Amino acid sequence: MAKVVTFGELMLRLAPEGYYRFAQADRFQATFGGGEANVAVSLANYGVDASFVTKLPKHEIGQMAVNSLRKYGVDTSDIVRGGERVGIYYLEKGASQRPSKVIYDRAYSAIYEAKAEDFDWDKIFDGADWFHFTGITPALNPSVAAICLDACKAAKARGVKVSCDLNYRKKLWTRDEARETMTKLMPYVNVCISNEEDAHDVFGIAPENNDVDSGKLNHEGYKSVARQLKDKFGFDKVAITLRTSISANDNKWAAMLFDGENYCFSRSYDVHIVDRVGGGDSFGGGLIYALLNEMSTQDAIEFAVSASCLKHSIEGDYNLVSVDEVKALAKGNASGRVQR
Repeated sequence: MAKVVTFGELMLRLAPEGYYRFAQADRFQATFGGGEANVAVSLANYGVDASFVTKLPKHEIGQMAVNSLRKYGVDTSDIVRGGERVGIYYLEKGASQRPSKVIYDRAYSAIYEAKAEDFDWDKIFDGADWFHFTGITPALNPSVAAICLDACKAAKARGVKVSCDLNYRKKLWTRDEARETMTKLMPYVNVCISNEEDAHDVFGIAPENNDVDSGKLNHEGYKSVARQLKDKFGFDKVAITLRTSISANDNKWAAMLFDGENYCFSRSYDVHIVDRVGGGDSFGGGLIYALLNEMSTQDAIEFAVSASCLKHSIEGDYNLVSVDEVKALAKGNASGRVQR
């Protein structure tokens, strides 16, 4: 069984019930999530030996966060315990033409205050085949960015494949800060995951004649973006997710995978959204699983997009689907009929 290590922040998610706005809410549902943790849960549900690395307090809320991963089979043995805070994000679900809203309360969390000596990467990567992180983690502060760089160097030294989802978050850092930091990390990355905006926000690379707000996607433009990213950093593969937002409830969802020779586009799904958060992470988890299992470029992108399509139907950050469910959708079983 392949072993995948992911590294990032696990946060407490507080969300009003249903589609209530923050101002209306008198109750909040408490769950947990975070980019790399979401990937680990996806992979664990696919039968992969998935390990999540972070730092969390020793108190009961920190333990709740750890337990949220353990219940789905994620290896939490390398989580460092210490610090005072679990980062929080508040989510207000959008509907129709009203977008979803996220408010962060994550400053000075345990991982924010982590030190390089907290993590023994040689031990963590023992027996590992793959390492995944996102652009959210180095955005926390320069110290965590340096820890990410240590992890990438250790992974590369051991021959561990590295993937990164660029995941630019303007609430965490500026474009210039992101470009400076991510440029230092990219030489260690084998598989880059981006979307129609991240490549531009982080590296200034954009498709030609493309307007994400108009709903028009230019396939040739995305081929150019993938080629530019590969040429700039030497990635083995570049995946670009293609989301057309019709409203907060309805999107079109597809992706492209470039392997250096072939540009493979997935089928496009009309997605009615139950929960938007974690959709990109479920794509990353699906792609890593497909590549670990040596699927063809076309099959890999179909599996990743199908996995993410299904995630949009599931409450919470975590994608709780099986390999068989993903494969069934990838093969065209999209009717949603009751399975008896």
